[in-house]
Amino acid sequence: MKPFKDFSKDTAQKLRYILFDIDDTITANGKLIPQAFQAIWDLSRCGFQVIPVTGRPAGWCDLIIRQWPVNAVIGENGAFCFYQLNGRPEKLTHPSVCENVKEKLEKIREACLKEEPGCRVAKDQFARLYDLAIDFNEDEPRLGFEAAYRIQSVCESFGAEAKVSSIHVNTWFGKYDKLSMAKLMFEKVYQESCIKEKSLFFGDSPNDEPMFAFFSNGCAVANIVPFLDKLENKPSYISEKESGYGFAESIEFLLTLIEPIINEDITPIDL
Repeated sequence: MKPFKDFSKDTAQKLRYILFDIDDTITANGKLIPQAFQAIWDLSRCGFQVIPVTGRPAGWCDLIIRQWPVNAVIGENGAFCFYQLNGRPEKLTHPSVCENVKEKLEKIREACLKEEPGCRVAKDQFARLYDLAIDFNEDEPRLGFEAAYRIQSVCESFGAEAKVSSIHVNTWFGKYDKLSMAKLMFEKVYQESCIKEKSLFFGDSPNDEPMFAFFSNGCAVANIVPFLDKLENKPSYISEKESGYGFAESIEFLLTLIEPIINEDITPIDL
């Protein structure tokens, strides 16, 4: 991994899409910090297509697409994408999503709560459409990542997909993840096929690994370090600072590399 300060001007000039995780990538200590939110506004005003890619639920994503200066948002680890079309929010669902799995997820919930004492269903579960989120590190008691990997194993024993974020273990039925939904979004929403050179992704945890594997312009904020030995596919770049502060410093540097007017082929959000 290289420091993000080594990101080249030539590479920056080719970028059109900025994608990023939310929790512990643009937040710090559970809060969306002003520096990171300002960085999102700055990207939008420069004409970039700004796209959060998160494990957070559909209810949160509906708010994000309506109230944040973003063009699209991928939620529930790739189950769907909300995007703006003529000023109106639209939804694209991954074709492998399994919708009638309430009973299966309930069995996983019961098993997780039994096998890993202290874990609990995430407080945002009521806003989810397709997955189950088990909280191990967002609210007290914080159980640590060894507990998270045990929870992940319980979920996978039911034949479910399961990913560890910095706060939750998310589990679902369906062959999708953040990357597969991002590819589908680029194809269906943006009619783009060659996106690697045009995209920059920021993340912080193991559920971002598919994105790091695919996007050569992948950057982790510095709090990725405890996970590095778990990642087969590491990001190309790393920020100096952690969490939202690392994201903000990286975007500030990125914007020094671009021309004053960029992305003439993409219309910025009308705000």
